Amino acid sequence: MAENATQRRLLEGVAGVFGLDAPPGRIEVYDNSHIGGTNAYGAMIVAGPDGLVKSAYRKFAIAGLAGETPTPGDDYGMMREVLTRRFGRALKEDPERSRGTWPDLLLIDGGAGQLGVVCEVMADLGIADVAVAAIAKGPDRDAGRERFFLPGRPPFSLDPKDPVLYFLQRLRDEAHRFVIGTHRAKRSRQIGQSPLDEIPGIGARRKKALLHHFGSARSVARAGLADLAAVAGISQAVAKRIYDHFHPEP
Repeated sequence: MAENATQRRLLEGVAGVFGLDAPPGRIEVYDNSHIGGTNAYGAMIVAGPDGLVKSAYRKFAIAGLAGETPTPGDDYGMMREVLTRRFGRALKEDPERSRGTWPDLLLIDGGAGQLGVVCEVMADLGIADVAVAAIAKGPDRDAGRERFFLPGRPPFSLDPKDPVLYFLQRLRDEAHRFVIGTHRAKRSRQIGQSPLDEIPGIGARRKKALLHHFGSARSVARAGLADLAAVAGISQAVAKRIYDHFHPEP
């Protein structure tokens, strides 16, 4: 009960900070992650009166909106895609907002630029009654010196010891943790992949034999037909298939 009371006070504080009519029942926090534009993901976490709602978390693999090709490293484009997909789907699946899946507040990791993109998306979709705010890291990324951006208001900061600031920081950090975890999982899967995985009929055992014999997938690709056939478990037919894969006819 004490935890619930604390959560209610924090949500009341959020309402006061952002000028909401009532404490938000559902806060959605968004963040993006990529390295050099690759393996780009957006993520959404959800918080409410009972704390974090992990069953409602969502991740978005950045693939470009219909008819568009995503620009590597375009943070604004990533945010535009994530919010368009999220609320385009919400308008189709729950236009009456009766399922409890519509937010009262969107909190975006970023500054004025990200806030502007989100406001554009919401305006394009005809959604004018969902509050939007952005939280930007302070100078030198110092925690406690964050700046907040709201439509039509100058940027502002909160007292470094304000419990509401700690709460908003935790939400921002949770979104960052979730999207970074998603991004790293994707990278790990890719690192574990090999060009040999693309060859039909090359399972784990043959892949292991080839790598043990040649040392790397690159060396397998450079090997001659006779060298491939000399590997234990690699028949002449399989060796031919491997050779043809890496040496397609022009």
